[in-house]
Amino acid sequence: MHDIRAIRENPAAFDAALARRGLAPMSADILSQDEDRRGMILLAEQKQAEINRLSKLAGTAKATGDIAGFESLRAEVNDLKALVGTLPAKAAEYDTALRDLLMTIPNLPLDEVPDGADEDGNVELRRWGTPRRFDFQPLEHFDIPGVKPGMDFETAAKLSGARFVVLRGAVIRVHRALAQFMLDTHIDEHGLTETWTPVLVKEDAMYGTNQLPKFAEDSYQTTNGWWLIPTSEVTLTNSVAGDILDGAVLPRRMTAHTQCFRSEAGSAGKDTAGMLRQHQFEKVEMVTICTPESALAEHDRMTRCAETILERLGIPYRTIVLCTGDMGFGAQKTHDLEAWLPGQGRYREISSVSTCGQFQARRMNARYKTPGGKPDFVATLNGSGLAVGRCLIAVLENGQQADGSVDLPTVLHPYLGGRTRIAADGALA
Repeated sequence: MHDIRAIRENPAAFDAALARRGLAPMSADILSQDEDRRGMILLAEQKQAEINRLSKLAGTAKATGDIAGFESLRAEVNDLKALVGTLPAKAAEYDTALRDLLMTIPNLPLDEVPDGADEDGNVELRRWGTPRRFDFQPLEHFDIPGVKPGMDFETAAKLSGARFVVLRGAVIRVHRALAQFMLDTHIDEHGLTETWTPVLVKEDAMYGTNQLPKFAEDSYQTTNGWWLIPTSEVTLTNSVAGDILDGAVLPRRMTAHTQCFRSEAGSAGKDTAGMLRQHQFEKVEMVTICTPESALAEHDRMTRCAETILERLGIPYRTIVLCTGDMGFGAQKTHDLEAWLPGQGRYREISSVSTCGQFQARRMNARYKTPGGKPDFVATLNGSGLAVGRCLIAVLENGQQADGSVDLPTVLHPYLGGRTRIAADGALA
């Protein structure tokens, strides 16, 4: 959420930043509602001061025997009290309306973020690895002979419908090995604290990380009001909601491996084949809570943590910075990692790492304090480290062989009991 004081101080800069996101000016509407809210609060204060003044006069009138004056003043005080009694509710209505408006406005991009209307405006920062040259036509993951026995979309459709999968045998073991490898690397080498969190959350948590109110249709809600998390960014970030942290303990770096759920409401007809876009999937998430001054350095650090996973797996990738028109709602700046998928012959997103500044912290009222300083809002960052299903796709497609088998990355061998490949018949060998 935005700082209303910053909008008051420089409405032109606020509108200019929104324009970079392709949005119309909004400061005039915001400040009008803010003026109404502040005016109601001021009116309540003025009327209360008038009550205090008249009450003193009434006391004097009664003490001097001016009964008529006393009764007149008392009646006026009672009328004012009745009016003042209605003002807090009206002020709360104005406050709620302003908060609801601010909740629908995306974060402002940092100056360094490139301008652009859509993904065509994204800027490549670097590449790692060279896509493998195949002496046969590489297949998409779901068509690889050794993978087919362990990747069952028909049974999943019978159970749940489209965009689900049942994994079996060697394929699910590789999937599980990937998640464990990611966690071990982040915990042992990157210094992240492993955390296990619920996948059902209260509505406040979804508001805190800006999934609500704007993107309600992208998530699933239960009949009793819980929401299924689209990523453990929701739970990890909201773990500090309402807290005042000791600045000395920051940064707080966390990771979690969870099931994630997305309705994919805006992706009708996109990536309908295979595992690329599912309603239920697993992700190893990274979240950092830090001071605003250290957020950009943490953003680069978190990006590097995600890149390391791909490099250890031998997956060629590229790192891009998203332009203003392609960034997520809560981001100030985002790096996307795109893994090379031979079956599609293109790079596809496998991780998105964003710094949100104090945007989410204001929504959650998450603050920190240093000795002698006043509490200030923390900065929050989140990133995939990585999306496990998409990483599985990359491993399978990049390791496929002409006979239908799949050679697996060396770093996974210890997690597979020393087995090194998926044979053409689907067995782990």
